[in-house]
Amino acid sequence: MVKQNNADLETLGPQDKEEGAQEITLSRQGSKGRAGLYIVATPIGNAQDITLRALDLLKQADTILCEDTRVTSKLLAIHGISRKKCIAYHEHNAEKMRPKVLEKLQAGEVVVLVSDAGTPLINDPGYKLVRECAEVGLPYTTAPGASSVITAMVLSGLPSDRFLYLGFLPNKTTARKKALDEIKSVKATLIVLESPRRVAACLADMAEVLGTREAAVTRELTKKFEEVRRAPLPELADMYVDAEVRGEIVLVIGPPDETVNETSAEDLDSLLKNALARLSVRDAVAEVVAMTGLKKKDVYNRALELSQ
Repeated sequence: MVKQNNADLETLGPQDKEEGAQEITLSRQGSKGRAGLYIVATPIGNAQDITLRALDLLKQADTILCEDTRVTSKLLAIHGISRKKCIAYHEHNAEKMRPKVLEKLQAGEVVVLVSDAGTPLINDPGYKLVRECAEVGLPYTTAPGASSVITAMVLSGLPSDRFLYLGFLPNKTTARKKALDEIKSVKATLIVLESPRRVAACLADMAEVLGTREAAVTRELTKKFEEVRRAPLPELADMYVDAEVRGEIVLVIGPPDETVNETSAEDLDSLLKNALARLSVRDAVAEVVAMTGLKKKDVYNRALELSQ
């Protein structure tokens, strides 16, 4: 890994602290960084949400790899940094550009990798560049910062001790429901990116597959019109049926209710037999679903088997 100029003073010995402090001061004044690849987080909305270290690295860089040079150029202009060293590095040209980037690193350049917003490598091809650097022994590290995933998690008010990032779900309803069905039993908060055009359909599918879990729709995070709506999934789905939605969307869905999965097959059969002895199949299924929280389809299929 790259040894940073702004080393943590607490990791240095007493005799080194004064020297270390001077090193940090020089770094903030723009001293040349060590050669290597730096994965640098950029703001997700508010241009001020960028670290001193990130600005220092952008100033020092020989090359800045950008998802979109136009977007990065605007950020650099705000902070008075030259735009001449920006080159495009994205999913459409990564295979072609990667060998050229490795050559720059081998030649001793300081190369900074940024995305349009937030932390690179989240939903982009940057991880392949990092992997190749590791394989050939080239130095690399990161300057952490803003992330829409973490920001949405923090603002959602949902359990954060365990969470699963899913990126974008499939566009089509059938594929999306299948993907949700595969992870519905995971005992973790779910984080999903979504297009404003599909947020209503996505919430409807989530409500059908995941049930009444608590959830949050976060929009335009850190921007002027930032918005967070919290409610059970069915209520959120109703809110967005005819809503005109704009901006960046991150959905956060709470973990499953642990009591839902505590009903064993034996318990289910016992409950159904008792209900079927008193009620029609339809009413018996409704009663057991209300008692257990299990999916109606599963309970109905088992009820038919028992009634036959």
